[in-house]
Amino acid sequence: MKISELIEFVQLSNLHNASDLEITAVVEDSRAVIPGAIFVARRGREYDGHRFIQAALDCGAAAIVGEIDLGKLPESSAKMSVPYLQVPDASVAVGNLAAAFYDFPAHDLVMIGVTGTDGKTTTCNLIHNVLRTAGIPTGLISTVNAVIGDEVVDTGFHVTTPDAAAVQSLLSQMVAAGMTHCVLEATSHGLAQHRLNGCEFDIAVLTNITHEHLDYHGSLGAYLQAKNMLFDGLSSSVPKAGIRKLAILNRDDECSYSYIRERLEVACVDYGLRMSTNYQGENVRVVESGTCFDVISESATFQVDTALIGEYNVSNCLAAVAVARSGLDIGIETIQSGISTMPSIPGRMEYIDVGQEFDAVVDFAHTPNSLRELLRAVKEIISGRVIVVFGSAGLRDTAKRSLMGSVAAELADVTVITAEDPRTESPLDIMAEIAAGCVKVGGIEGETFWRMTDRAEAIKFAVDLAGPGDIVLACGKAHEQSMCFGAVEYPWDDRVAMRAAVAERMGTAMSTPLVLPTSAMFSDGSRLDINGG
Repeated sequence: MKISELIEFVQLSNLHNASDLEITAVVEDSRAVIPGAIFVARRGREYDGHRFIQAALDCGAAAIVGEIDLGKLPESSAKMSVPYLQVPDASVAVGNLAAAFYDFPAHDLVMIGVTGTDGKTTTCNLIHNVLRTAGIPTGLISTVNAVIGDEVVDTGFHVTTPDAAAVQSLLSQMVAAGMTHCVLEATSHGLAQHRLNGCEFDIAVLTNITHEHLDYHGSLGAYLQAKNMLFDGLSSSVPKAGIRKLAILNRDDECSYSYIRERLEVACVDYGLRMSTNYQGENVRVVESGTCFDVISESATFQVDTALIGEYNVSNCLAAVAVARSGLDIGIETIQSGISTMPSIPGRMEYIDVGQEFDAVVDFAHTPNSLRELLRAVKEIISGRVIVVFGSAGLRDTAKRSLMGSVAAELADVTVITAEDPRTESPLDIMAEIAAGCVKVGGIEGETFWRMTDRAEAIKFAVDLAGPGDIVLACGKAHEQSMCFGAVEYPWDDRVAMRAAVAERMGTAMSTPLVLPTSAMFSDGSRLDINGG
């Protein structure tokens, strides 16, 4: 596509060195630039893309998009000879450019977006499996991975929603592969940073709004506004043949429900367990295979069985039912089959089994609400003690740290506090904040909770405490494949660490977890030279 064709889809402030070159790619990471690409210099939270313009030029960028006036760029970049497109907001521009470059693939897909604090990934996978069970060719983009037909695509380290160019590329691949629908996990960061521009959503789902990401958004109001962008997009996008624009809300989550509902300009259905709703969950029972419950709707009453546990997952199932029934008119038997046969999701209540007499599980619970719901759920199915290992990320929502400590101290029998992506903060300071939350509700260090900075050591300690009938939960990292200390991402996988700890306990040879900087740390942190420890 030529520059002149792309320019139609962005708001230009200035155009320097005009030339109608052929563009080979749209990228916002200078490391991904290929000859002929247009590089979009976007201002991020930690890095300013304008700093990497010269690096993009060195890699063969044919054009640059940025927000800064050409004369105010660093000297080497200011002398560039390629076209420079100055725009008011590069974050807005990159999504529009990428969508145009890939010929607006969302126009050819029924787009289903799922947002919320907790449960997004599970809900996306439930919807995806119901649609596939119905014979509908459906792609999936989640924070775990992307699925295009039978192909599974990794979406990288510590990502929320992939960047705008990656999203449009994935959608284009789906169209080329014959997909007709796409289920996309829409995070608040992805929405606020306009990574989903050009996605043209048809159905939007909200799971809940709980305490998370306030470090980024600044306030609950701003967080709600970011989530509402998904629903605003329903009314502003062009309707597609045979599909009505539809919002699906959790009636039990009063804060988010009221905020979104009063701003909607499209049809709405709701679901829930406690309030009167279009899709009401009742008679929830814990069974050997997981959970079963009844769905009560205006048109039918039917039972749903799922391997998932906990009321929070019943809510996720109800959201999928609402999408399938009210959004796509899928039959009840197909819905039942799609939910009951959903494959396990990496890092979501993922069991590690080496033949031990206790359960070992890795889960993504990383907010006060998700940790609370997980602990409540496992207490219903476990006869023994609940032992939980977790931390809290550095440079992120600090208020949740003590809250999570209190939740763990109240609901778990044993809590082991450890490092979890401290970034440039001191892991010891973060752990102290969590420990303060434990103490606040009566936790006693050395009796009901411990602090162990090295995550592998913490998981091993928890495993060694477990007896028959107990459960050990490693929470917060799940499927993620790295841990950040300073500005460095160290390879890491909680599942490998858990499996190694259980295997050692069982006297079985097993590969050991990768080494983190904390492995050389004394209990008082005196040998740790990173992150202020």
